[in-house]
Amino acid sequence: MPLIPSTYKPKGPFRNSHFNTIFAAKFRRVYGVKQKRERLVLSDEDFIDIDWSFPQNTKGNSKIVLLFHGLEGTAKRTYMLGTIKQLLDNGYLCAAVNLRSCSGEINSKLRSYHSGASEDVAEIISHINTKYNDSSLYLCGFSLGGNLILKYLGEERERPSNLAAAVAISTPVDLYDSLGALEKPGNWVYRWSFLKDLRAKYKMKLSHYPEHLTLDNYKKIRSLRLFDEYYTAPAHGFTDALDYYTKSSSRQFLKNIKLPVLLLNAKDDSFLNEKCYPIDLSANHEYLHLEMPERGGHVGFISGKGITYNEKRTVEFFNAQAHRNS
Repeated sequence: MPLIPSTYKPKGPFRNSHFNTIFAAKFRRVYGVKQKRERLVLSDEDFIDIDWSFPQNTKGNSKIVLLFHGLEGTAKRTYMLGTIKQLLDNGYLCAAVNLRSCSGEINSKLRSYHSGASEDVAEIISHINTKYNDSSLYLCGFSLGGNLILKYLGEERERPSNLAAAVAISTPVDLYDSLGALEKPGNWVYRWSFLKDLRAKYKMKLSHYPEHLTLDNYKKIRSLRLFDEYYTAPAHGFTDALDYYTKSSSRQFLKNIKLPVLLLNAKDDSFLNEKCYPIDLSANHEYLHLEMPERGGHVGFISGKGITYNEKRTVEFFNAQAHRNS
């Protein structure tokens, strides 16, 4: 599909990428979203917690959105709750996924979640289809969660026929390229925040898996790449961090996607580099819609109207596909 022209025009300080990103993450509030937790026991006997939200005044549950958060996020992140609130108002049932170890309770295996763990996406979808097999399924992913759903949609695997559309927001479709962006000096605050949380999780797992994890390696983890080198890669069957980035990046799978997808990546997103904007591919792709606002930051898109631009576009895109399928 041709590139989608964007109408997002932030005002004042929200024209600054960092301000937009940090305000959305730390200061924006969303109220009134009720969630009911379900624990899904996975095939490897680990677990994932799913937080359900149900719309009012709708007939049945004909439209379900599965939402996937970003690195060290949860189903209760503001960007998740804001999107859920708008979707509920439009009659969608919402299943907000807490990836492994992200629901407030450490998971029960050495492994955890990561950017390429699309096998978990498949298992979650299979579970939901056992409960709502007559519903249309929509996927919405933020950052790491966006890469997850795009990888799942483009891989050679069986997928259910009731998948209708997907939206990926602020998505690093090339993980190595994104790492290069995050390692720039101006992004130190994001690196510090992520690394603090990731090191804490490594330390929690260290006491349970001393045969796999070591205190020496914990002390060496001073960057995101080193976390992936000493934990993500070995815990999930990759040779090293580069092997993990290469095999888990969704960019290589985009050409195979066969259902409508909106990829919304702001040009000033400090988490993304050039390869995270698949312009040439989308220009000749039947299903991939690429929208690149000049501004927006990383999962920012503050608009000053009580709804972010990415929430507005998600609802518009899903509604358009639902109308076509009705």
